[in-house]
Amino acid sequence: MDILQELYEMTAFGALIKEPLSIVMLLLSFVLLYLGIHKRFEPLLLVPIAFGVFLANFPGGNMSVTQDEAFAHMTIIEIAKKGGIMNMLYYTLIKTGLLPPLIFMGVGALTDFGPMLRNLKLAFFGAAAQIGIFTVLISAVLLGFSIKEAAALGIIGGADGPTAIYTAIILAPELLGPIAIAAYSYMALVPVIIPLVVKYTMSEKELKINMKKQEKLFPNKIKINNLRTVKIIFPIALGTIVSLLVPSSVPLIGMLLFGNLIKEIGTDTNRLFKAASETIMNTATIFLGLCVGATMTAATFLNSQTLMIVVGGFLAFAISIFGGIMAVKVYNIFAKKKINPLIGATGLSAVPMASRVANDIALKYDPSNHILQYAMSSNISGVIGSAVAAGVLISTLKDFVPG
Repeated sequence: MDILQELYEMTAFGALIKEPLSIVMLLLSFVLLYLGIHKRFEPLLLVPIAFGVFLANFPGGNMSVTQDEAFAHMTIIEIAKKGGIMNMLYYTLIKTGLLPPLIFMGVGALTDFGPMLRNLKLAFFGAAAQIGIFTVLISAVLLGFSIKEAAALGIIGGADGPTAIYTAIILAPELLGPIAIAAYSYMALVPVIIPLVVKYTMSEKELKINMKKQEKLFPNKIKINNLRTVKIIFPIALGTIVSLLVPSSVPLIGMLLFGNLIKEIGTDTNRLFKAASETIMNTATIFLGLCVGATMTAATFLNSQTLMIVVGGFLAFAISIFGGIMAVKVYNIFAKKKINPLIGATGLSAVPMASRVANDIALKYDPSNHILQYAMSSNISGVIGSAVAAGVLISTLKDFVPG
């Protein structure tokens, strides 16, 4: 009987009975794995996050992340001995803010700024779509969140997972897990959320605005003769401007632009481009997902605050789409050359999913109305806009102490 008792105590059954909420979190991990594997909702990150939740919630495994300030003063080896391998990875790779910029470098290497450069006027609607960030920030403060927590929550409206995670790491690390889940869940639901907002904000006449016909009626006066040169100059010029105006956004924007630059240079930097877009980005994505998932234990996730984050994230997302659409509507009142408001709906960072969804909606109403290249202009600028917004919030609130 002593041997059987020792074998029983060696297993996790007893601990799970004492901590039934851990079972709830394990079931949540199974749901997330189902969504990532079977439904293909952002599988590259949702699967690692889900498995991180799975590992963290087995009692005795020592694979959960603990928000302990004492770890900040320990060496890597000391953290590993006291807190386990996941705490070591979290405090080395996540808490330092290393992985989100590395992912942004990969995103930059995979991004073509050509559509935006050809239609710079449309890029401004990507800025208008950031309204959801600040609307939810104000609402979250009124609901009782601290200003730092509200800012981290509002960034979900930018529809950019790495930006949301980076902001949460600096301003509200205790909310990292729920914010990451909300951000990537709603990014995966872009094909559902955009049509829902469009249904209640746009008329059939607006949906049928044909961008190519508008181009023929009102052709652009300025044409780019050497697009390749412009593509190379653009990340250097934009990096200079952003570094001067919003220095706190440089870790994200700077790495995004560097990744794009080594892509546009071509064969001379092809090895760097492949490393940034494949090896480095894939490795960073794995560790980011696992570490974020490991922060989601029953104690930190199963509470009313998490529910408000999920609801607030949805509102931020929807309001950002609404803001982009309304910005185009206002522009069309004064302009001869009309713009399809669907382009405003793509001012999110969910590239290129938002543009594809908008293009599919336009084609339903007019089979000849291909707006993908125009939507990408607003979509790509949304990536830059959300990172700049995050930089502004971090710079303003990082050292904020409630008075």
